Amino acid sequence: MTPLDTAHAAMEAAPEDDAVRLAFYERLADAELYLLLTAEPEGAALDPRIFETSQGTFVLVFDRAERLAEFAEGEAPFAALSGRVLTGMLQGQGVGMALNPGVASSSFLLPAASVDWLVETLADAPDEVEARPTELRVPHDLPERLLTALDAKLATATGLARMAYLVEATFEGGGVSHLLAFIDATKGAEGALSRAVREVLVFSGLEAGALDVAFFDASDSMAARLARVGLRFDLPRFEPPERAAPGSDPEKPPKLR
Repeated sequence: MTPLDTAHAAMEAAPEDDAVRLAFYERLADAELYLLLTAEPEGAALDPRIFETSQGTFVLVFDRAERLAEFAEGEAPFAALSGRVLTGMLQGQGVGMALNPGVASSSFLLPAASVDWLVETLADAPDEVEARPTELRVPHDLPERLLTALDAKLATATGLARMAYLVEATFEGGGVSHLLAFIDATKGAEGALSRAVREVLVFSGLEAGALDVAFFDASDSMAARLARVGLRFDLPRFEPPERAAPGSDPEKPPKLR
């Protein structure tokens, strides 16, 4: 069972549960997907195999290379892309995604309209404010599904920060909310981390909830205070790949032919 299999099974078992459905879409956005191609990639251009059905036009994607090979009955050209990158490439083209067709329990058709909705949901940016916490306390009364979703999301934030602490904080001016403070964030990663936290709220069905984000260096005195009372999340370290794969550079996404 892959994470997408598990999320899909939960969605199928509770079709009326919006939080479970949203959790599946979050897993899809975060997953590495293998896009079946008609030919090996040429530069930044990809030529995906198209699947025509009565429900629309779809590209074929798999969450394991072995599943793609099973569908293709042998080796076949593909590109490995995150769900986030792939949906962005498909936006507005009237093309959906066929996930694991016929090779896994998570076989699922994501129509073009759902692709566009997912891209728009992922594109929304959080508001930015400047405020420093004056008091820190142990976090409490947080929904279990929020903590589970936060743990899963940060596990995908490879190399973006060393760690994060979740606390309850009082800010200058008297405001109180829960705060997720990242320690030693990679330069330029602040926006991606803030959006990731917002996605946790949206895809957990808790968009109206408040979870602020802050960034501190390990040398800042605030880091030691956070460590004393905070719930700690360690982020995976970045291991450079042997060679760059199509879609691995978010500044230079591949293009579909």
